[in-house]
Amino acid sequence: MTIGTGTDPSGRDALGELLKDIANEEFVRELQDIDPEAFREAEFEQTQGILNTLNGKTIKRATMEDARIVIETADGNRYFFFGFMASTGPKP
Repeated sequence: MTIGTGTDPSGRDALGELLKDIANEEFVRELQDIDPEAFREAEFEQTQGILNTLNGKTIKRATMEDARIVIETADGNRYFFFGFMASTGPKP
């Protein structure tokens, strides 16, 4: 799960930067070297850290979109959660 805060990170500039990175062969090689389990663990820890900052805040709205969850707090902050958390059930 990837997290963004503040302005909507799905804007055109973010997409343009991603497309530039994907076209970069070195970037693609780096992606191939990522350990999926280590990445999943790091994303989980980052998500937990963000959720911990919400302790005591009032959730004004939470919406589930096709590729993300958006949480808006009463103080006007928006948190974007991308991707999917895996189940804790048995692995196939």
